[in-house]
Amino acid sequence: MINISRDSDIVELNDPPAFDYGAKVRARRTIRNDGTFAGKDIGDILVKKGEEGYVVSVGTFLQQFYIYGVEFIGSGNRVGMKRKELEPVETPSAAVAGAER
Repeated sequence: MINISRDSDIVELNDPPAFDYGAKVRARRTIRNDGTFAGKDIGDILVKKGEEGYVVSVGTFLQQFYIYGVEFIGSGNRVGMKRKELEPVETPSAAVAGAER
């Protein structure tokens, strides 16, 4: 029997999404086209590690994960990404709000 590996045994959908619409995020890794991005060849870079963008949609995948549609500023690409592929970008106003708490 083949041992199938899942990304995680945790079901993210039990909790609210990690990012809201409009949240500024940064790619934690380089993302390449797996064949699902129209107009680009398989293997083409869609997002470079460290590129910043904004969450424009929140969906789900396999009834397990949130998928965040992120519009990346540098490349102009809108890419669906998992939570583990993103990190929040703290904006100056968010830093001030956090310091006031």
